[in-house]
Amino acid sequence: MSALTVAVCAALTSCGGSETASPSPSSPASKSASPTTPSDGDSPGGERLVLRWRTTGGIAGLGGPGSLPDFSLYSTGRAIVASAGPQGELTEYRLKPEAVQRLQNEARKAGLGRTHKVGSDQQIMDAITIVFTMGGATTRVVQPESQRGPEAAFLKRLDPKGWAASDQAAPARPYEPAKTAVLAGETSGGGTVKDWPLGPLGDGTRAAGGICTVAPSKRVPAAKPDVTWRSEGKTYSVRLRPLLPAESTCTDIT
Repeated sequence: MSALTVAVCAALTSCGGSETASPSPSSPASKSASPTTPSDGDSPGGERLVLRWRTTGGIAGLGGPGSLPDFSLYSTGRAIVASAGPQGELTEYRLKPEAVQRLQNEARKAGLGRTHKVGSDQQIMDAITIVFTMGGATTRVVQPESQRGPEAAFLKRLDPKGWAASDQAAPARPYEPAKTAVLAGETSGGGTVKDWPLGPLGDGTRAAGGICTVAPSKRVPAAKPDVTWRSEGKTYSVRLRPLLPAESTCTDIT
């Protein structure tokens, strides 16, 4: 099972406000932007999530606040998949409309269109659980490796390694989010302390286990475990969490 825990926090735009005023509709900056050609990581109009799964539980406590899902499929055919590598890379795939429809049909056949639970986590400490979401339905599969039902079997259909080349509209590529959520938490310091280059970390909103703000990904500095950040006289640890398609605020990642 792949799982990815990436973290969050940045500070140009918090959930309820922004570090700097956005250009007005008549400003040169807004006139030069093309509304019909979204940048990498932006969501085209009408793009919506249709199917997702994530790993939760286990000794490491996977799937915590602000964590990234293992797999997300969107109505446009975009699929964002998280690797199990140490850097937690995200890969973007593009499926053809007929392939997206086929996966949705198979998911419903597997029972993912209704909320239910497969297996029991009673008496099982730190049980690994796969959580599917499809529309308003949530399906929990406890210890999927021990299950023989259609829900656990369907997980294999969401592995891009098994997708036919004829079902893919474009080659896979690294996912490049337009925005990143930054989750900050006050700390006593330790290690290297640097000055946070964006807006005040403390001015965000409480979300996903931290003080959350959102900023353009290209402006957010790398967050390393041994680096803490000084902002308005306080010291913070920072986790970064790239925003996925159809996500734009701190509320979207909770």
